Amino acid sequence: MIAVLIGACSPTVNTRGNIVEDFRMREITPGVSTQTNVLKSLGSPTTKAPFDENVWYYIGQTMEKKGIFDPEVTEEKVVVVAFDEEGIVQTIEEIDSERLNVPKVRRKTHTGGNEITVMEQLLGNIGRFNKPTGSAARTAGGGL
Repeated sequence: MIAVLIGACSPTVNTRGNIVEDFRMREITPGVSTQTNVLKSLGSPTTKAPFDENVWYYIGQTMEKKGIFDPEVTEEKVVVVAFDEEGIVQTIEEIDSERLNVPKVRRKTHTGGNEITVMEQLLGNIGRFNKPTGSAARTAGGGL
């Protein structure tokens, strides 16, 4: 029983993206390394710059969730590798990702629209479900 309670309190750790280790970054030499070298050392980039295929981003983060509390970012790393037109590394740098802790608000935003009460729903349906009479009954399949 105690083991179950202790196990329920252990944190859940999730890693997303690609956290580049420092020793892998040191394998890349600006002015010498090529895109192929970078792919072998760092792997595929998380994303490329939208307007410049010669800028690669490696983005990764580790999050930890304890019990019922919101997940918390414990590690985050963003590495940018820029190449010249020939595919040679020009720069490799880690961006200081100063994260702001923005609090989450759990309120709901009121949206406009029809708010119909139960009484309005009941009264609004009166007369909608009457049996068709006359010519409407014959065309609806009640043909005489």
